[in-house]
Amino acid sequence: MPETVILFWMLLLLLLIGGFAGIVAGMLGVGGGIILVPAFYFTFSALGYDSPQLMQICLATSLATIVVTSVRSVLAHNRKGAVDWSILRHWAPGIALGAVLGMLATTGLRSEVLMVIFGILGLVIGLYLAFGRADWRLGEEMPKGAGRGVISTGVGFLSVLMGIGGGSFGVPLMSLYAVPIHRAVATAAGFGVIIAVPSVIGFLLTGTPPEGRPPLTFGQVNLPAFLIIVAMTMVTTPFGVRLAHAMNPKPLKRAFAAFITLMALNMLRKALMG
Repeated sequence: MPETVILFWMLLLLLLIGGFAGIVAGMLGVGGGIILVPAFYFTFSALGYDSPQLMQICLATSLATIVVTSVRSVLAHNRKGAVDWSILRHWAPGIALGAVLGMLATTGLRSEVLMVIFGILGLVIGLYLAFGRADWRLGEEMPKGAGRGVISTGVGFLSVLMGIGGGSFGVPLMSLYAVPIHRAVATAAGFGVIIAVPSVIGFLLTGTPPEGRPPLTFGQVNLPAFLIIVAMTMVTTPFGVRLAHAMNPKPLKRAFAAFITLMALNMLRKALMG
């Protein structure tokens, strides 16, 4: 396939992916990373890019978009007074440490291993979205001391291994410790900034062999994918927000849980069967 044709299809697919991710984020308040990582992987693979570090490129590029979307989100939530800055201050060091450790861990893992990790954790997230209940509790306040240190580091570490922001782990975590859902969603946007910024800096400084990587990849961040996804999510997220207010969110949440579960299973199938 001629290079110009490949680039055309890459542009078209990224536009579609960005539009879809923005609508879903607006409808359900779920960060786009859990959609973007598998979408990037299957798009780049279908177009013939077969870098041995392709999964790292997908994770890094997803996290780069999360820098922008999380900053916009946390500022918007803060204008409504919904961000719990006390939680952010106390949890930020551990989350940032975990994010850096996660970035370093990806450099020593093969794409297939990262795909298995994404698939397993994606299944956990999908099942929680499908069957989790708002009244589940592990405690009446957020953990402190050593517990906070371990959990916060784990949140940052696992989020980077999946290429996602703070919502998928942060919102359930805070809900389980009795943080009201709107405050949990707003504060988790801050988690996303803390996860994405140090990890993306590390990914930009990490070299990637030129063979088989998508064009205009700097370090492990693909610039065209980053720019297109950010632009499209800015356009389509407001439509998703309007749809959310016009529709019953419960069947939407179940449908999205099924979608995530199917994507996670497909990622596992691809990793294990090739």
